Amino acid sequence: MQAALLPDRGVVKVAGDDARRFLNGLVTNDMTKVAPDRPRFAALLTPQGKIIVDFIVAEAPAEDGGGFFLDAPKALSGTLVEKLNFYKLRAKVICEDLSEVLGVMAVWDGKGESEYGLSYPDPRLPALGSRIMLPPHLAAEAAADLGATLAGAGAYEAHRIALGIPRGGLDFIYADTFPHEADMDQLNGVDFEKGCYVGQEVVSRVEHRASARSRVVPVAYDEFAPSSGLPITAGDKQVGTLGSTARGHGLALVRLDRIGDALRAGTALEAGGITLRAVKPAWATFDWPGDTKAVPKATP
Repeated sequence: MQAALLPDRGVVKVAGDDARRFLNGLVTNDMTKVAPDRPRFAALLTPQGKIIVDFIVAEAPAEDGGGFFLDAPKALSGTLVEKLNFYKLRAKVICEDLSEVLGVMAVWDGKGESEYGLSYPDPRLPALGSRIMLPPHLAAEAAADLGATLAGAGAYEAHRIALGIPRGGLDFIYADTFPHEADMDQLNGVDFEKGCYVGQEVVSRVEHRASARSRVVPVAYDEFAPSSGLPITAGDKQVGTLGSTARGHGLALVRLDRIGDALRAGTALEAGGITLRAVKPAWATFDWPGDTKAVPKATP
C-alpha cells in the first residue's frame, strides 16, 4: 500500500442546517446521495456550463460534528468559498476555507481507514484508492497507522496519469472546459437525473446530443516525455494539447474526430517531435475512433 500527501489539494467546509439543499442546487452531482461512507465527485459550473472548480464531497459522521468537506484544488479553494458565498443569500450555511490547517492524503494499492482524519473512497474510480483529510503534519503517522509506505506526490501523479484521470489546471483549463470534455460524465461526476443546478441545461444538451467532440484521453510514448502544454499534431493539423506526463503515460485534451481522421489516414500523432499513441481508457463508454464497442462505466 502506498500513500502520498497531495500539496495541490485544499479543503473547504460547508455546514449548517441548509448545507445539503444548498449544495444540491448548485453542483453537478446529487448531494442527497452523499453519506459519510458515500462521497461524490462534483463541480461548480458557470451559467454557460463550464467548470469553475471540481471537487470530491465527503460528509463527516454526525458524531464527529457532521458537515460537508470539499476536497478541492488548493489554488482555487478561496475562489470556491467566494462563489459559494455569492449564492448563499439567506441559506443557513457557513462556508470556510480550511486549507491552511487541513490537507489531503491519497492511499492506493490497498485498503484501510485511518483514525487520524476523515477517510473516504475516491468516487471517480475504484483503482484510485481512497483519501484522507487530515492536518498535514500527521501524514507520516497516518500512513504508518495504515501500514502504507509514504511516497512523494509524484508517485500518486504517475498512478493517476496511468489510469487516465484528468487533473484540472494541468489536463484542462478551469473556466474554459465543459464537464464532458474533462470526462466528468464518465467518472461519476454528473448526475443526469437530479434537479436543477447552475449550468445544467448546457450539460444536459451535450449528453442528450452526444455532442462532446473534445475530451481528455490517455496517450502513450516510448521516448522522453514531451513538455506539458505542447500542441499535438497529425501532419500539419493540430488535434489537441498535451497535459501531464509520467513514465511513458500522459493525458491530452484532443478532438476525437481529428484523431479519427489521423487513424484513417495512417498519420502519426506528435508533440515536440515525439510520437504519441492515443489510448482508450478502460473506464470509457464514449465512442472511440475506430471502435464501436462500449466498456462498462466506472462505478463508485
